[in-house]
Amino acid sequence: MRLAGKRAFVTGGRQGIGRGIVEAFQKEGAEVTTCGRGMRPDGLAETVTWYELDVSDPEAVNEIARAAGGTDILVNNAGVQVEKTVAESTDADWDLVIGVNARGVFNCCRAFIPLMPEGASIINIGSISGNVADPSMALYNASKAFVHGLTRSIAVDHGPGLRCNAICPGWIETGMLDAGFDLAQDPARARLDALTRHPVRRFGTPADIASIAVWLASDDAAFATGQLFTIDGGMTAASPLNPGLF
Repeated sequence: MRLAGKRAFVTGGRQGIGRGIVEAFQKEGAEVTTCGRGMRPDGLAETVTWYELDVSDPEAVNEIARAAGGTDILVNNAGVQVEKTVAESTDADWDLVIGVNARGVFNCCRAFIPLMPEGASIINIGSISGNVADPSMALYNASKAFVHGLTRSIAVDHGPGLRCNAICPGWIETGMLDAGFDLAQDPARARLDALTRHPVRRFGTPADIASIAVWLASDDAAFATGQLFTIDGGMTAASPLNPGLF
């Protein structure tokens, strides 16, 4: 029960990584609040508080932060992707992806930081796509690079009473992963090739990301701040040569 007595606010807790973090935090004793667009999702534990929230709306975020009365742990997980190049992207695509993935993280941090107690922890969900560019993901790649930079700035500007780190997942078994492979000329072959590029020979799961989120939220990580933790099954550790061919 590493998070007993702590309050946690997790954005984008409807499904995928966010849902995994919500469930892991609960198991570790935290009082969890989460949010997302639309009504409360099926299967969410009754003990979890749900807010309908668009994180790209600063006034709505400010209102929720005041209603929640702050939090000990803030996880900025809400995110969307559009599978397009720069030349293909529209103003509406920009507003959606940058609005949620970049401005949404900024909005939540700005609203909650003044209300967070000494020893609080912010965990931003970045991506390996903020360090290396996935094809036809221009806005998504850029938005995650923003998250990485903001993470470092918060750690520097708001320590020592507050820690801020980012988790950079690799390819995790969610709907976003499937959408990425659907861009390939042969999705099945692309998926198999991607698997061979992982030394662990599997894609990640939301539980893999939730495990490090629990650690970063706990007092065990008291000396960790301003860091980007890559959790990708070793994929980005490899050279461009496909190890499955050797």
